[in-house]
Amino acid sequence: MKKRTAYHPDLIESLRDAGEAKEYLNAALEEDDPELFLLALRNVAEAQGGMGQLAEKAKLNRESLYKMLSERGNPELRSLDALLHALGFRLAVTARR
Repeated sequence: MKKRTAYHPDLIESLRDAGEAKEYLNAALEEDDPELFLLALRNVAEAQGGMGQLAEKAKLNRESLYKMLSERGNPELRSLDALLHALGFRLAVTARR
């Protein structure tokens, strides 16, 4: 039987690339599931140096950042914008196809 390996370390490694992270976040948004998007943001945050470093860059309290990205998180638009900015991204609106 073939041994299975955990995908998380490989995922985090791939999300260190800004292009991969952008596509990953956009794919999560397309699922129309806020919890999935927050999970994707947590993974990108981990890949980009962790919550402590990200909180500092976004000028957010680390505990607030953890709460915002939790399964029950409900980030304010201002906090989400600060977080995405710290990750090198921005919010955008596009027309549905």
